[in-house]
Amino acid sequence: MVDVTALATAVQDRLETIRGRIRGAGGTDAVRIVAVTKGFGAEAVAAAVAAGLVDIGESYASELATKALASTGGATPIRWHFIGRLQTNKVRRLSTTVHLWQSVDRTGVVTEIARRAPGAGVLVQVNVSGEPQKGGCDPADAPALVAEAAAAGLAVRGLMCVAAAGGNEAARPGFRLLRSLADDLGLEERSMGMSGDLEAAVEEGATIVRLGTALLGPRAVPGGPGPRGGGSRLQH
Repeated sequence: MVDVTALATAVQDRLETIRGRIRGAGGTDAVRIVAVTKGFGAEAVAAAVAAGLVDIGESYASELATKALASTGGATPIRWHFIGRLQTNKVRRLSTTVHLWQSVDRTGVVTEIARRAPGAGVLVQVNVSGEPQKGGCDPADAPALVAEAAAAGLAVRGLMCVAAAGGNEAARPGFRLLRSLADDLGLEERSMGMSGDLEAAVEEGATIVRLGTALLGPRAVPGGPGPRGGGSRLQH
């Protein structure tokens, strides 16, 4: 049995370190931290909430649904973020739970979210690295997908990306591209940056960062469990 109180204390300590990293990169406490609990048990959600984090990210539909159910009735409302590659047949299951769909990358996903969760908040995911194994639309297609999502009645709040692996400098060009696209489209939110490239993301204008191992420690199985209902093995 995991000691949630001890885990919450560890998360709080790591959170203070992360806040310091964000400030060191020129950011403020306005940068929203999404605790990525994929591959961890429900106790990680409880610990993150106890440490003061209410934005929780999941990459797999089954994990999100299970953890949301386990967290029902808590004193602190949780804002659930879906951050993995999304299969359209999983949208219905999550439609009343997800606060922000961060991985909207194609027409089919737009259509299904608009059908199942009218007016939902979304981020359009852009593939800024050009790597085929990563989700996201082509940067050239982002304006059209944003317009399509808005026309479908969704609240397009910004853009999201997973940059090239390799740390801050490898990720920086992708972050710059995402910020430029968001600025051109008049979108406020830029969800970019994970545990290994946090500083570059903040320096390049991230408003949301998605952190797993930096907050919760190493996962028992790198990258979390295998794909279940859409997702990614990328570390956060």
